[in-house]
Amino acid sequence: MTPRLRRRERRDRRTAKACAALGLGALLGLSVGCSGAGSLTGGGEAVTIAMVSNSQMTDAVSLSKEFEQENPGVNLKFVTLSENEARAKITASVATGGGEFDVVMISNYETKMWAENGWLVNLSPYMAADPAYDPDDFIPTLKDALSYNGSMYSAPFYGESSFLMYNKKMFADAGIEMPAAPTWPQVADAARRLHSDRVAGICLRGKPGWGEILAPLDTVINAYGGRWFDENWNAQLTSPEVTEAVKFYVDTVRNYGEAGAASTGFQECGNLLSQGQAAIWYDATSAVSVLESPDTSTIAGNVGYALAPSKAKGDNGWLYTWSLGIPSSSAKKDDAWKFIEWMTSKDYIAGVADKLGPSHVPPGSRLSTYELPAYQKISGPFAEPTLTSMKAADQSKPSLKPVPYTGIQFLAIPEFQDLGTRVSQQISAAIAGQISVEDALAQAQTYAEVVGKTYQDKR
Repeated sequence: MTPRLRRRERRDRRTAKACAALGLGALLGLSVGCSGAGSLTGGGEAVTIAMVSNSQMTDAVSLSKEFEQENPGVNLKFVTLSENEARAKITASVATGGGEFDVVMISNYETKMWAENGWLVNLSPYMAADPAYDPDDFIPTLKDALSYNGSMYSAPFYGESSFLMYNKKMFADAGIEMPAAPTWPQVADAARRLHSDRVAGICLRGKPGWGEILAPLDTVINAYGGRWFDENWNAQLTSPEVTEAVKFYVDTVRNYGEAGAASTGFQECGNLLSQGQAAIWYDATSAVSVLESPDTSTIAGNVGYALAPSKAKGDNGWLYTWSLGIPSSSAKKDDAWKFIEWMTSKDYIAGVADKLGPSHVPPGSRLSTYELPAYQKISGPFAEPTLTSMKAADQSKPSLKPVPYTGIQFLAIPEFQDLGTRVSQQISAAIAGQISVEDALAQAQTYAEVVGKTYQDKR
């Protein structure tokens, strides 16, 4: 065997090991080499940015010519992907050192783990070099969530918790009052009363994906006192608390939810509520960008907001941020930072308010955002519940009982991308009426036991 072939064989073994550890083979349907990510980009000298195709990111792409004019010689190439596709392909590229991307949109799920693995560039020295950047302006819980050993490894573009959103006119017409801090049974009762052939009483995600249906569902499990694992890594997905929570979620969306709920995600629910086709939606606080824009919403200015519903436990809002990081494999780190600095700066946020309107401002990343006069005019109804939820979110104590993991709407372990996706497929099938909740959780329990045992064996 030639030295070149030996090097390739060693590289392929490392790649296969990384893919197996992250469950990428099952998640992506890739060969051992995880080679699918390589086809996303071509050659050239552009800074290649992989990001999720949500509305705030689309705004950034539309404004990116301004960055290129301010930074001659730095050309940008965007690869925009759906949420599930982005998670999978960005992970495959970064984990294997593919080098396809210079900037990646990730979250507080990946950042600490990837920093520990040496996959991300430490951004704190870059931030410190520009006093105007002011990383201390980031909401403290987000700054901590994106830090490893005291340094930040990704910068938040927008941050979010979760809360309840509802059509105030529909509630007023029906004589229903939504409490500021409702319980899940109260929400289900309102959904029942407002549901009709033309309006969904509530919209809840049912689309498979650990970042799709499991995001809201995990907070419901937390609210009911459930947990994925006990403190000894024994799987708990068939416990009475989890069973009750999942049955409540499935029954509510099947009885009072949107049509085709098993394929509904964030964007679909946003469209339904904003167009008056749903009465209630429980999801990310960042949804205000869609709901409060007259360009995209027929109910702008007529949306009510309440804290994430409670049951056995309160303070159930999640903590999440789409953030930007630089893979260690990037060959254009300095130019990549210039783009991140631009897109996550105070000036960018103020510029969005001026050019696109305050409803387009990426929320929940910087404290100063809530001091912008233009943003204050539209954020009155939702600013307080947003900040209250974000500041109260405790990733170390997501449930009533002790857990060995951190994370509220996810588990901050590498295996969760694959485990969560598999479990989500079971729950989505229950929403579609293909299997019972009990059967779905029995299969989910089997998946979780395999993961739990790996942690038990490490003791």
